[in-house]
Amino acid sequence: MRLRQIALVGSDLAAASEDIVDVLGLGGAYADPGVGKYGLANAVWPVGETFLEALSPKAPGTTAGRLLQKRGGDGGYMVILQADEIGPARARIKAQGVRVVDQLDGDGFWMTHLHPRDMGGAIVSVDAMIPPDRWQWGGSRWREQVRTDTSVAIVGAELQGEDPRAMAARWAAVLGLEAAETAEGWRLPLDGGELRFVGVTDGRGEGLGAFDVAVRDVAQVRARAERRSLIGAQGEVRLCGTRVRLVAA
Repeated sequence: MRLRQIALVGSDLAAASEDIVDVLGLGGAYADPGVGKYGLANAVWPVGETFLEALSPKAPGTTAGRLLQKRGGDGGYMVILQADEIGPARARIKAQGVRVVDQLDGDGFWMTHLHPRDMGGAIVSVDAMIPPDRWQWGGSRWREQVRTDTSVAIVGAELQGEDPRAMAARWAAVLGLEAAETAEGWRLPLDGGELRFVGVTDGRGEGLGAFDVAVRDVAQVRARAERRSLIGAQGEVRLCGTRVRLVAA
């Protein structure tokens, strides 16, 4: 199981996009027309062979809009994981009694959105691609937009909740992984990354609180964030209301 994409939600897509591109040094974005059916607009950037998405509601009554209200502003929205094979992954989801809220099967790609109340922490999608290095949600020409002189890959996500142990156990059972306790909380190992589960410390309730980006120069990225006033109260970099954990590549 691989962490392939992180999605953030913001009220101002243009402003969030400017911050993301400048701080992380990313290339051009892909606007996925498929999100229009959810009442959303988005931008998707390749970060190496992983992806970062920012989206905004463009219609009333969207899930994204309700999340903005519930959590008091911009923040983390979705974790998209890539399975080697969709059949066993979907069988495990069904066996665990998780509701599927959206499913799309196309020519060489499969998408499975899971109900957030059955998982906790975030909307989760379990997807598969043929060939495995393809990524339908980044567009057919995403490789032309890859820039890795600053940011190399998204390598982790942090979910917060009132009972991180139970949340980690739930995700582990659904994803076919094994949770391990660490000094920071609970961890699920992924191919090339990890998922972490921690308690709520920011007063915003359950949700996707942070994601990890491997960068070539941590100090340089922090300086870019400082110039845009994107350093939080605890000294953390924040993009679209979400903490960014910078990891030396």
